[in-house]
Amino acid sequence: MIPREDNPDYLNAFLDYSITILNKSPNTIKECNYDIANFLKYMKIYFKMTDETDYTKIEIKDFSLEDIKRITLEDIHSYISYMATELRSKATTRARKVSSIRVFFNYLAVKAKLIEINPAQNLETPKLERRVPKYLTLDDSRKLLEVTCDEESNRNAKRDYAIITLFLNCGMRLSELVNINIKDIKFDDCKMTVIGKGNKERTIYLNKACIKAINEYLETRPKERIDFKSKDALFLSERRERISNRTVQHIVEKELRQAGLDTSKYSTHKLRHTAATLMYQYGNVDIRALQELLGHESISTTEIYTHVENTQVRNAVESNPLADL
Repeated sequence: MIPREDNPDYLNAFLDYSITILNKSPNTIKECNYDIANFLKYMKIYFKMTDETDYTKIEIKDFSLEDIKRITLEDIHSYISYMATELRSKATTRARKVSSIRVFFNYLAVKAKLIEINPAQNLETPKLERRVPKYLTLDDSRKLLEVTCDEESNRNAKRDYAIITLFLNCGMRLSELVNINIKDIKFDDCKMTVIGKGNKERTIYLNKACIKAINEYLETRPKERIDFKSKDALFLSERRERISNRTVQHIVEKELRQAGLDTSKYSTHKLRHTAATLMYQYGNVDIRALQELLGHESISTTEIYTHVENTQVRNAVESNPLADL
């Protein structure tokens, strides 16, 4: 729960705007509230409005709009610098907070017109390092699927196999998978709808492996004593409730270990990377189509999957006509 009673009115108004107009998810709103609250706490210290240094004890309800109007771009830079040097925050963390601050001040200046000058108008996002995502090879993916379908050692093998199959074939997010309802699946058209980031709905097409895995799981899915709120859920836990994020993560971790794969290197999200990488490498998928499939807002996010394996680079060098001279 967001501690709205601890927030100044303009911050709560901004959160309401983010929910109703920007259609942000509850998790995003919670993160945004945390980001802005911490920023305002820093500003109270920076402006010498408090002697308290323990962030958990600093109150921001009395941080007025007049105080907000005192903030300059240099003050915001000071906060970002503090995160980098004192808190050792990663560039990705700082980028998220910069985004929250930018949207917050845009709301105050442009939407609500509560301040005349937007100090974050020219605030830049920290440069992010582009890293090649970790992913399973095609052989590792096949091995993972093979160990997951072992019904002798796992009474939920059909369910777990369907989960792994959807991850590896569709590249969906964890939150998207746990929230699938049976009615979301159109078996005749081999497709289903999922709700992604920002509550955006998109269509995911299902291949034969996915349809087969889902149908075989549905034959074993509990039909009685299902929690009322979970009756429409595709994947159920042992308690016959909608499966949780943590349970799915545990399933993936267990099956990765069974397949002899490094669980410190691979995880549920890495299966999404794997699906995207395999589709790009073996399916000749257009980058724009891959962007739509994965539900990326920006094409730059999808471009991390255009990396080329070292073996392909090696083969390219070996094929050089001058290689044998």
